[in-house]
Amino acid sequence: MMFSADIHLGAMVTPAARNRVCGFTLIELLAALLILSALALMSYRGLGAVLDAREHVTAETEKWRRVAAFFARFERDISLAAPRPVRSGSGAQPAWFGRPDSTSTEPRLELSRFASAAGIDRPRRIAYGVNQNQEIELWLWPGLDLAPGAAAARYPVLTGVAMMDLQYLDARLAWVDTWPASSGDAALIPRAVRLRIVFVSGEEILRVFALNS
Repeated sequence: MMFSADIHLGAMVTPAARNRVCGFTLIELLAALLILSALALMSYRGLGAVLDAREHVTAETEKWRRVAAFFARFERDISLAAPRPVRSGSGAQPAWFGRPDSTSTEPRLELSRFASAAGIDRPRRIAYGVNQNQEIELWLWPGLDLAPGAAAARYPVLTGVAMMDLQYLDARLAWVDTWPASSGDAALIPRAVRLRIVFVSGEEILRVFALNS
């Protein structure tokens, strides 16, 4: 009886019903293609966002690596500051010369610097300033006392800088914008330096460095 019933039910399936059971309709195929296209588009956008984020993180990491390297160099240079005025073609210069603001031809800060303990450099006059390309430049003269016409070698050490501001702590523990703060400070260096950098991107960093004055 079971076998007869199976044959009877199979005989009731029409050819049209068999086609519907064995294949997909055009609407079903179009719906599947639409879903696959939407998934592919979302995957592409997600991958693009990941790549953009990775590129941004890489750029930011490199930027702050350069910032850290600059501050390390600046701190090392001012820690070697020498209380020694110098002679140049334009006359005597104080040991530490801080201008109130920089120009296109003059750096923001000039100082006499001892040789490093490792002996990889010699005593020389150095300076820091911001150039017209929004870069902090390191100026290096060949020595301390300079012959007339001696020019400094200039190296960009930090890019994307909108402003570099320096203040100096004097003997009365007051912050001043220029140095020497008085005529008697020509052979002296300040007790501390306050450095503020404003980047083109809007970030601002403030650091204070104590000196062996």
